[in-house]
Amino acid sequence: MKKIYLVFFSFILFSCSSTLDVRNNQEPENPDFTYLALGDSYTIGESVVETQRWPVQLAEQLRARGYKMAPPKIIAKTGWTTADLLRGIDNELDVQRDFDLVSILIGVNNQYQGKLITEYEEELRTIFRKAINHSKTREKGVFAVSIPDYGYTPFGAENQEEISAEIDRFNEVFKRVAAEFNVPFYNITPISREADENPELVASDGLHPSGLMYKYWVDQIVNQVAEKLPQ
Repeated sequence: MKKIYLVFFSFILFSCSSTLDVRNNQEPENPDFTYLALGDSYTIGESVVETQRWPVQLAEQLRARGYKMAPPKIIAKTGWTTADLLRGIDNELDVQRDFDLVSILIGVNNQYQGKLITEYEEELRTIFRKAINHSKTREKGVFAVSIPDYGYTPFGAENQEEISAEIDRFNEVFKRVAAEFNVPFYNITPISREADENPELVASDGLHPSGLMYKYWVDQIVNQVAEKLPQ
């Protein structure tokens, strides 16, 4: 598969199904809980509007359950590898443990750019250490979300088998490292593999998830994430 950087569209387009219901609960003036989301294009929500980003949808669903969530702080950019994310964390955060929730979703660009999986594993461990350091409750407040499989999108369809095999390898490392740090690993990859049969799960760029797919991710993980927050 030809290796080029995973940067395609700088503009953001609205793309969703009529079945997508993204709530717009009013953000509390004095929130009780904070959330840090670390990642790449999947976390910043390339090609969807801000309200459809999965960390934003997660915060909204938690608000609907009565948790006074602040807007998530997102450290993520399209095209970022683990090395890029580490620089982003160092540039934007101090050493205080000031977040109730911290999520990690990173690795697709390491795979796409042909980076060594051993390099990914080493840098991923550093990301987990930093995530735990920024969590008020250490590993209890941290969770990992698996790398989705873009082989099932129109962009990746031609090389689906190769892409899927490589994504599986990276996710195996991701899951193992998460277990080393006693952090839960939420596997949303099977949802991403439904995209070839449901075009509404793909954004207008033909590569990234739509707001509807992100909603399905959040629907799957919100119960476990809510358990990390005190009542």
